Amino acid sequence: MTQTRIDQVMAIAETAGKAILEIYARDFQIDEKEDKSPLTEADLAAHHIIVDALAQLTPEIPLLSEESAETDFSERKGWQRYWLIDPLDGTKEFIKKNGEFTVNIALIENHAPILGVVHVPVSGRTYAGETGKGAFVVEDGMRTEISVTSQAQAPLRVAGSRSHAGESLQRYLEKLGEHELVSMGSSLKLCLVAEGKADIYPRLGPTSEWDTAAAHAVVTAAGGEVTDLQDEILKYNAKESLLNPHFLAFGDKNKDWLKYL
Repeated sequence: MTQTRIDQVMAIAETAGKAILEIYARDFQIDEKEDKSPLTEADLAAHHIIVDALAQLTPEIPLLSEESAETDFSERKGWQRYWLIDPLDGTKEFIKKNGEFTVNIALIENHAPILGVVHVPVSGRTYAGETGKGAFVVEDGMRTEISVTSQAQAPLRVAGSRSHAGESLQRYLEKLGEHELVSMGSSLKLCLVAEGKADIYPRLGPTSEWDTAAAHAVVTAAGGEVTDLQDEILKYNAKESLLNPHFLAFGDKNKDWLKYL
């Protein structure tokens, strides 16, 4: 992968973001998927932009999007490399109009995200990272390298979900001790860890693989880790279900984050 490729993916995400903002600025229809989660025309508009652009950019690489997730495991289990997309992560935040939603594009290779782009349409910020090449954020045309906080601060800074805080998280936080909770929507919680603004993001509730892959790549490129509760790196396309296990994202690899579970 070249720097040119990540720039191309960033441009695709930004184009999708502009289409999302056009819909965000007006009244829009809200439908419901089979799993009762909301779906808007912005999700679908971004999906078509990204899928069409990636098909042109890398026609040899298959892709999986939240809005086309019907690809059977019997087919996708043979994929060594593929694009994993969430055209609009944080649809609930989009509907609430709080700005905390993102466009997520990741390249997965051998079950691991090796390149990720997370674009925030409302702020115009774009987080990006690539294995072995580091992570950065682009804002107002300025590209700034980012990295995790490798030694956790005191009090601990904890990224938490804006719409999905639950009892499991509350129990974890109680055991964690003194901390500051930073509530945020969508994959931005992982990005907080990647840029060193949070020490830990404990996700003790359901997520899907497209929710996390792009920001997971950014966290890894920034020097952090995303592990399941057995201390194994989160894997992608390794099973029939596209649901993630519960996980922890963190910068300080020397701290035993599992002992607070």
